[in-house]
Amino acid sequence: MRVLITRPEREATTLATALSQRGHAPVIAPLFHLEILHPPADFAASLAACQGVLLTSANGARALAEASEQRGRPILAVGDTTAATAEGLGFNAVTSAAGDGAALVELVRQRLDPKAGPLVHVSGVDLALDLGEALSRHGFDVRRFALYDARAEATLPDSARAALQARALDAATFFSPRAASQFAKLVGEAGLADSLRSVTAIGISPAVLAPLGKLPFKATVSAARPTRQAVLDEIDRLAEAGVQGQAIMSDTASSPPPLEPPIPPPVQVRRGLGVFGAFVIGLVTAVIVLAGAVISLPFWPEQVRVLWRGQAVIPPAPTPALDLQSVQAAANAVANAAVETARRDLTARLDDLEKRLRALSATATEKPTGSDPAVAELRSRVEALESRPAAAPPAGTPAAPPAMPAGEADKEIAVLRAEITTLHTALQALDQSVTGQREQTKALGDALGARNAGEQKALVAARASAVIGVAARLSAALDSGLPFAADLTLLAPLAQGDAKLTEVAAALQPYAQAGVPSRAALAASFPAVAKAALADDVADDSFGERLLGKVRSIVSLRRVGDDVPGDSAEAKLARAEAALDAGDLAKAVDLMKSLPPQTAKATQAWLARAEAHLAAKRAIDALAAHAISLLGAVH
Repeated sequence: MRVLITRPEREATTLATALSQRGHAPVIAPLFHLEILHPPADFAASLAACQGVLLTSANGARALAEASEQRGRPILAVGDTTAATAEGLGFNAVTSAAGDGAALVELVRQRLDPKAGPLVHVSGVDLALDLGEALSRHGFDVRRFALYDARAEATLPDSARAALQARALDAATFFSPRAASQFAKLVGEAGLADSLRSVTAIGISPAVLAPLGKLPFKATVSAARPTRQAVLDEIDRLAEAGVQGQAIMSDTASSPPPLEPPIPPPVQVRRGLGVFGAFVIGLVTAVIVLAGAVISLPFWPEQVRVLWRGQAVIPPAPTPALDLQSVQAAANAVANAAVETARRDLTARLDDLEKRLRALSATATEKPTGSDPAVAELRSRVEALESRPAAAPPAGTPAAPPAMPAGEADKEIAVLRAEITTLHTALQALDQSVTGQREQTKALGDALGARNAGEQKALVAARASAVIGVAARLSAALDSGLPFAADLTLLAPLAQGDAKLTEVAAALQPYAQAGVPSRAALAASFPAVAKAALADDVADDSFGERLLGKVRSIVSLRRVGDDVPGDSAEAKLARAEAALDAGDLAKAVDLMKSLPPQTAKATQAWLARAEAHLAAKRAIDALAAHAISLLGAVH
């Protein structure tokens, strides 16, 4: 059968290959061209916080692969084709609903828990089914991101126009209501609706065929299941039954069939090497793959060898998503509380020391280093007593009283001497007290100075510890491939007056908002880059090399390990992959840069992501080293 394909170019090419292998002649006429859109700013954070990603088309899988390097998120796909596309792009936890949107909703309801976190739906600008509305009835929070747009063609493609004018079509396939509606519009504008009377419309579901109701198709057929495989099976069934003489679900059964015009010569469409060439390439590829599989079987992992022997392997359950935002918020709260507590404690201790210093200063002021008034008074009294017996009465004064008897005079002299001795003792005690007070004031002043030095060291140590904590958070963000703008803001108050910290913060700032790819993500994407680079390395103008390059772009058979000798592209790729697996990303980058110039197109994007990772890692390592040097200076 001659079958019209209206899907976008990439899906149309895949479907045309499948039709050619079944003996049909495809006519590719894309009604839409795909445009990948830039993800919004909050896409990375939503993807990190979700428990799973919903895909309703193969284009959604491609858009997701372009928007993020993460490949470990659980994927729930609407059908087998979408699931296969996602797996081919490196996603390793893919589950297919094997149906339509309703089947995907049921799969989500059975497999996932609404309390485990939100879902992310990657879709096009135009929606056939609003999963958010359908799943909200079951308690799920669905965040939709339109990451691609299928833009409609303004006119009917030339291939479809020529085939309809020549009445060279037997069937036309439709995979979405939008495609069917666009086809009806363009055919009407081109005035070719009458050419559809010998064509059978085949839709992936009855809803897809609804916009075609007013067109005079010979018959309209809906696939048994909403999958591409079911559409292919329906085409085979119609071909076997003889679609030219059938009227399956005809929309025009009540009207007499029109007179058929003479059948024109069949349109010969030549693509590439033709059916025979495609068969030869497929046969050669199959032989190469089978031989490679048999030869390398002893070196396969145990799980793959078990799968080869036919034993059942139970796929691992999807790993529950880690709520990185909650962990980050909790870590921020703990760090902020610790810093606030330390600040309050240091402030209280400094206030106490200041009060004690003021009290000591006041005490020292009240007891000056000069002569004490009490001491001066005692000295004057002692001197007066000592000079009392020898004092002569002034002139003109009355005569002294008669002298006392000798015994009483001796007694008074003894009393006076005792009083003088007591006063001398009190004077010495006061002198010692003043001296002791001076020494205590000096000792407390020295202690206060030492305490201030200790407090300064404690502040430096606390600052160094905070820098180490920020470096650890930045390193965790680097390992997970997440943005680290919030973590970098914690460095701003610590970098005041520190040129080294300011320099590190400036080096990390360009990568903070989007983050850098993790080493695990770089390792996961390396095989595809290596395959493309190897294919570009062997491609030249000869037919044999072009054929070998085509085979290498489909099947990657290359040596691996760090012991592969030589300077060929294959040897360098093998050593680079081994270095990457061993954690030495810098060595892998150096080896990739040394590849031949013809591989630059395949490797330049990967190298840019890897160098961004290395630059961020160098800055974070410098930050940690600076914090350790601050701690060393304290001790």
